[in-house]
Formats: sequence, C-alpha cells, structure tokens
Amino acid sequence: MAAGDKTGKGGKGAGSGARTLKVRVKTARRRSNSSTRWLQRQLNDPYVHAAKREGYRSRAAFKLAEIDDKYRFLKPGGRVVDLGCAPGGWSQVAVARVNAQGTAGNRQGRVIGLDYLEMDPVPGATILQLDFLDEGADTRVKELLAGEADVVLSDMAAPTTGHKQTDHMRIMSLCEIAAQFAVEVLAPGGTFLAKVLRGGTENELLVLLKRHFQTVRHVKPKASRADSAEMYVLAQGFKGRSASDSADAE
Repeated sequence: MAAGDKTGKGGKGAGSGARTLKVRVKTARRRSNSSTRWLQRQLNDPYVHAAKREGYRSRAAFKLAEIDDKYRFLKPGGRVVDLGCAPGGWSQVAVARVNAQGTAGNRQGRVIGLDYLEMDPVPGATILQLDFLDEGADTRVKELLAGEADVVLSDMAAPTTGHKQTDHMRIMSLCEIAAQFAVEVLAPGGTFLAKVLRGGTENELLVLLKRHFQTVRHVKPKASRADSAEMYVLAQGFKGRSASDSADAE
C-alpha cells in the first residue's frame, strides 16, 4: 500500500502499536541544551516515527490528514494548491486524497506545489520552484490547473526570532498574504487552510476571511504538539471574487 493511501484512510498510523519507551539523549559537548531537547523530542515523537515508517516527508502530513478527516475538503477530482510546500508532506496527502495519480474508479485531481526552495519531486504533483509572492504566480497556477483551485493550503511559517509578539506578527502577515492569494485563485465554494499561532487570527485577516468565506474556524489537530503555539485557520465556502477584489490585487 502506498504511503498516501494509508493517510487516505485516516492518517492514524502514529497511534497504532507505538512504543511508550522514552529515549534520552545525552548533551554533547558541542550541542546546546535546546538542541538536545529538540533531538530528544524528535526521537520520542510517535508521529515522526510514523512519518518515516509510512514514507511521509514530514510529521505535518498527519495534521492535514486529521483536519481533512473531519472537514472533508480534499475530494477525488479536486484541484489543490500547496503554498510553501517543502519538504512535501502536505502535497503527498493531497495527491492521495484528490487522486492526482489517476487511480481507476475515481475522478483525477491536480496538485500544484509552490516553494522558493528546491525540493525533490512529489509523485502525482507538479512542484514549482517559485515564490507565490512573485508577480504572475497566481496566473501561472490557474494555467497549470486549467482553471481555478478548489483548495489552497499553507503550512508556511516565517523564520522565528524568539520574540513571541514579533513571531506572531510575522506568521499572521504571511497567512494574510496567503489568504489574498487564495482569493485570487479559488473557485466558488473553495477552501483555504493555513497555519496561524495561538492568540487567534488577527482582526484584519479575520475580516478578510469572513468577507470571502461562509465559515471560518480555528482547529488544532492532535498531531500538532500540545506545547506548540500553532493552530490552523480553516475557511470554507468561498463566496467568489468581486470587482473590488481585483482592484485591491492591483
């Protein structure tokens, strides 16, 4: 069974048969305490082990799978845009769920991944080494999809500074730009899912999403570490673009 197929059935591989034995890491002379804690957390994380076992490029694949299990926006035949897609875990899940590889019996979907970083190909997806902020990026995506998108995904996070307020502002700004991109490429009824930080969606982003989508909610999947400040904003039921939206984009 392919890795994507396992997640397509619920993405629950991390919980089944996981060993509870904890691994301790000794602090090396040249390794900082924070690095040691990170390494120990990785070694003891069941989702990290499950991702390796099932062929996913990141544990984040289980976050998307869990959210989609509940809200069902990745459907066979769907057209998906994955912003900041490296290393490719979310694109792998999207490929399996929209049937981007063309399994018989279901409609075939499309997955377009964008990242300014170079990355290995994802079978079934079209990966562009392209910054989605570049002029004309939205037009190129529509050309590749031969139309508009049904789903826009963003698991992007801006580089952290260690200052909570600054980091929060950076990721919320990035999310707002991603939402504006989604408004440009989504088809009516479409979905936008993006990473935010605990503290909620800031007012400007919330106003933007509520203006363009029928429902807006915050979700935190179990695969997201409990001590992490990350959450996701899920906006569904895209209402479509207006003339003022096009003017704002210009």
